[in-house]
Amino acid sequence: MTIDTYLSHLNLPDAHSHKGQNGKLLIVGGSELFHAASKWSLDVASKFVDMVFYSSVPANNELVQQAKGEFWNGIVIPRQEIENYMAEADGVLIGPGMTRSSETEEITNQLLKKYAHKKWVIDAGALQMINPELLNQNCIVTPHQGEFERLLEKEDRLSEGSNADQGVTFSQAHFNVCLLIKGETDVVIQGSTIELISGGNAGMTKGGTGDVLAGLVAALYCTNDALTSAVVGSYINKKAGEELWKSVGPNFNASDLVATIPKVLWTELNKTYR
Repeated sequence: MTIDTYLSHLNLPDAHSHKGQNGKLLIVGGSELFHAASKWSLDVASKFVDMVFYSSVPANNELVQQAKGEFWNGIVIPRQEIENYMAEADGVLIGPGMTRSSETEEITNQLLKKYAHKKWVIDAGALQMINPELLNQNCIVTPHQGEFERLLEKEDRLSEGSNADQGVTFSQAHFNVCLLIKGETDVVIQGSTIELISGGNAGMTKGGTGDVLAGLVAALYCTNDALTSAVVGSYINKKAGEELWKSVGPNFNASDLVATIPKVLWTELNKTYR
């Protein structure tokens, strides 16, 4: 399908909807080492869903709580209360800013096993520690090239084939899990469907741009299907980078990307529906 077709499939807030009907996202992320990463995810997500629940390690929760009035309208919850919000959340993003640790492995695999029916976006640290056998059709995974290869190695699936070929095999082996393999050209795969999204520029090599993408995809996934969310998220993230290039070249950061994404998405939607 063309990108315009995916954009036309995107669910937009109904004029008569009320608070809570346009998505609630639970983000589990951050660590004492990478406290900023999950901030970019929740920053962008808060622009598209009605509510964001955020949970990190205690030290990071405190940082987010202090800054909350400046950048986020949501609820900070302790790790021990995550399951109390699972039922209310339409989707879950896990991994931004999480380290490759036994704690990350435990919380990721326990939650995914217990709540396999939820809409999941699995990124960064959580993706590196996941048991691939737990992946299913409700999951979107967002690996860069190295993380994708490690996923394949865990199941002895790494071969000489292209990302697309290996991705189709992996997706079909895991109940059509949706893959968004990040790179100069993103590769989005679900089952036998393959979409290539080119674009972006050298400014997007900076830290945090992948966390922005994960937050955008997760926010869209709260009210849309997995493939549409991954394709549109990838496309808009790259288009936002291109828009920033027009004014500042490569001299922008993840926060600039967060601020630009809503404008770019709205512009693209207006082109599609005009």
